[in-house]
Amino acid sequence: MYTSHEDIGYDFEDDPKDKKTLRPHPDVDGGWAWMMVVSSFFVHILIMGSQMALGVLNVEWLEEFHQSRGLTAWVSSLSMGVTLIVGPFIGLFINTCGCRWTTIVGGLLNALGWVLSAYAANVHCLFITFGVAAGLGSGMAYLPAVVMVGRYFQKRRALAQGLSTTGTGFGTFLMTVLLKYLCMEYGWRNAMFIQGAVSLNLCVCGALMRPLSLGKDEGHPGGKDMQAMPAPSTESVRSGGQLGSAEEKDSALGKEGTICDLQAQECQGQAPPRMNMCALRVLKTMSQITLRVRKGFREWYSGYFGTASLFTNRMFVAFIFWALFAYSSFVIPFIHLPEIVNLYNLAEQNDVFPLTSIIAILHIFGKVSLGFVADLPCISVWNVFLLANFTLVLSIFILPLMHTYAGLAVICALIGFSSGYFSLMPVVTEDLVGIEHLANAYGIIICANGVSALLGPPFAGWIGTALIPGD
Repeated sequence: MYTSHEDIGYDFEDDPKDKKTLRPHPDVDGGWAWMMVVSSFFVHILIMGSQMALGVLNVEWLEEFHQSRGLTAWVSSLSMGVTLIVGPFIGLFINTCGCRWTTIVGGLLNALGWVLSAYAANVHCLFITFGVAAGLGSGMAYLPAVVMVGRYFQKRRALAQGLSTTGTGFGTFLMTVLLKYLCMEYGWRNAMFIQGAVSLNLCVCGALMRPLSLGKDEGHPGGKDMQAMPAPSTESVRSGGQLGSAEEKDSALGKEGTICDLQAQECQGQAPPRMNMCALRVLKTMSQITLRVRKGFREWYSGYFGTASLFTNRMFVAFIFWALFAYSSFVIPFIHLPEIVNLYNLAEQNDVFPLTSIIAILHIFGKVSLGFVADLPCISVWNVFLLANFTLVLSIFILPLMHTYAGLAVICALIGFSSGYFSLMPVVTEDLVGIEHLANAYGIIICANGVSALLGPPFAGWIGTALIPGD
């Protein structure tokens, strides 16, 4: 049912005997592929980095609106949760519009959410403007960034994904400093307005996502050689050999358009009126859009709910249940650490070197180190994955017991380093379902992570409210 690592970079519909004759796309593992890494790196900075720095704004919202910790934490949790939960559904936009336009629209929506949040009258308004609107925009930009790196890399996929996802750590460090400065100088409302303008750079990142087309591609002389595409993406991986069918449908669509043009000219004569030509073009465009949307929905639906359903894999189902709880252990410190610092009067020491920055720096180092160790032939990637996961959970339980800056710094260092195991998630997911189903499976996993991010911080906030007297 599942394919092996040897299938990477080939058309799944082709006969295995013909694989040796296929040539890879010239941009795979080089050329424009590294621009995909740069684009994805900045997407991680602008989206994940900003969300991990929301603890700064969380303190401002508590002081402004005088609501409970649990209710206020829902704003950040909604944004993080929606970004990940919509992952499987963003695949529909990718199938229909492509990664480039999905990211550009997501960047505009994310920026709009930040700007509208600057005028929020209460926490409930932030639920809509920041939690839902900005979160949806973030999700539309985040998934294409991961997908495009996967499409452009075959031999160096792990290295490319690792480099691009380090943007989360760099972004956490940079955005924490930026938001702190903006809030101190201009207030939190103007800070969100400025951050909305910064988020428009997501549109630039989307513009860099040049698609690797199948079959007939405008401007590519390779023609049918475009079939030799990297596998793991929502655009290139389909159950039952859907790559070939997509090419046939695109070709048929082009022929249909040519026939329509010829028929229109025959009906109207050699010089048809300008109005009729405009109407025919509009009808042709609408027909193409309709067919494309229908094809995109059909491919998206079959990928998740087709006959080769991922939910028949019991190990994968168990992995989904793990993902429902795992991500909250990473996002909780970023939401509640700033208030823990204020609670124990550690603001002066934290201003010198923020605890969230310690997590961010060690998070980068952890991704590189754990990835290197997991690639060693004598070590199982699952052992590294599980050991790091256990260390992260244990550190979260110890965190509230630390009342000094030094103690908090040590625990934050452990949290940052051990959380680097998230870069191994695509690897262990592939080990469970095979490379052919990686894109759809990873969409489900990040959706489960979104549920975890959505519920974890408010739950921790309510516990803090109940246990800390005087609130």
